Amino acid sequence: MTKLHGPCPPEGRRRVALQGILHITWIVSNLEHARQFYEGVLGLRPDESRPDLGFSGVWYMLESGQQIHLMELPNPDPVIGRPVHGGRDRHVALAVDDIEGIAVVLEGAGIQFTRSQSGRPALFVRDPDGNTFELVEVVNLE
Repeated sequence: MTKLHGPCPPEGRRRVALQGILHITWIVSNLEHARQFYEGVLGLRPDESRPDLGFSGVWYMLESGQQIHLMELPNPDPVIGRPVHGGRDRHVALAVDDIEGIAVVLEGAGIQFTRSQSGRPALFVRDPDGNTFELVEVVNLE
């Protein structure tokens, strides 16, 4: 059997330097329904500069320069039966500037979320397809 992973690269071989996340991609089963969440609740705006890739989807540019890409496909992941607390499921963490303001928006839209169990100013919320975000309040120190 071939060993696929090892603790370090072979002698003399350079390590890959991961420099950051450029975008995340979520699969959504209904793009218009998902857009209501991403645009109507989270306040994101589509990035119109992206080329048409020949399939249904949308890109959003975050203030930090990273992007969220939604692709409309049959969702292979279950929406029900997932952990109630999104911190116990796969998720992406995003920095926000006002966690309480976001909580008010989510509550007003009737969208369930859970608070971080660590006591940090953070919450976990799922989009309509069960994709999970951890939203963490980060104070800008500029």
